[in-house]
Amino acid sequence: MAVAKYLGLRSPLPYKFRKVIPQYLKYGVNFAYGGTGVFDTSFSYPNMTIQIDFFNQLIQENVFTPSDLSNSVALVSVAGNDYGFYLSTNGSAQGFPSFITSVVNQITTNLIRLQKLGVKKIVVGGFEPFGCLPLFTTPSSFQRCNSTFNELVVLHNNLLNQSVTKLNQQSKDHTTFVILDLYDSFMSVLNDPSTNNIKDQLKPCCVGVSSKYFCGSVDENNEKKYTVCENPKSAFFWDLFHPTQAGWNAVYNKLHKGALHQLQY
Repeated sequence: MAVAKYLGLRSPLPYKFRKVIPQYLKYGVNFAYGGTGVFDTSFSYPNMTIQIDFFNQLIQENVFTPSDLSNSVALVSVAGNDYGFYLSTNGSAQGFPSFITSVVNQITTNLIRLQKLGVKKIVVGGFEPFGCLPLFTTPSSFQRCNSTFNELVVLHNNLLNQSVTKLNQQSKDHTTFVILDLYDSFMSVLNDPSTNNIKDQLKPCCVGVSSKYFCGSVDENNEKKYTVCENPKSAFFWDLFHPTQAGWNAVYNKLHKGALHQLQY
């Protein structure tokens, strides 16, 4: 995990391995489950509320002491799966802004809960410009971002900023809430890719050989149905959704100069 690496820490132990290698609990725990969200999604894994329940249970079991918590950083990562699920279940365009408000309100509730559990430094990630993901730039042959999706992301991020600002103003126990501004970091790299040795800022490196296939697809004979670019280090996006390692490194180089500094004690 890039945040842990920046702080000079080990990547935290996945929650499901807590009893397999308990000696690693001292490095922290990763409660995330792929595909999950603030609310329930199409993936039948614990949502964020239940993940925090798991954290609380470890506290009740004295796995983490009040001193541990006051000297720890909690990273709240929301990947946008709630919005993907909203769209996949025929959520309306008209109802999208109110759903965004619901998601941000629940994130805020979760931040307050972590604060009450005793964590003194809480980091929450803003959203990257989803309209720039190759999934949404395909219609323009990867030439420009989708402004409609980016406008929705800006709404989410603005509401989140307002909530976090209010939490910091109301905090009376020296808790600090920090937002990782992924949107500006992404756009800074995408708008000036050559500075980071990126040549293909919107075109994905790994793609299916046709529209019916994706990166990693194989046919019934286990023959691969995707291609990979010659130099992944020059591409910002790996597939339709995710940046390459080079892409993430470029983004975190931007974050190092901003929000990540606030995480160091």
